[in-house]
Amino acid sequence: MTRELTDTILRVVKRAPQWIRRDLEAKNPAARIRAEEALAAMIAEALNLRTAADADAET
Repeated sequence: MTRELTDTILRVVKRAPQWIRRDLEAKNPAARIRAEEALAAMIAEALNLRTAADADAET
């Protein structure tokens, strides 16, 4: 399961928009926080979809 989670998160990070990548490196704390929250939301959604897909596969 750990490998599947890692792969899911890696896919999200790889497809992160350029503005997120840029703002994660920003000196402006507000920009960094916005990028962190956006990336966290993308990861959470991918994990939720993964969990739903796993649940559907079990039934």
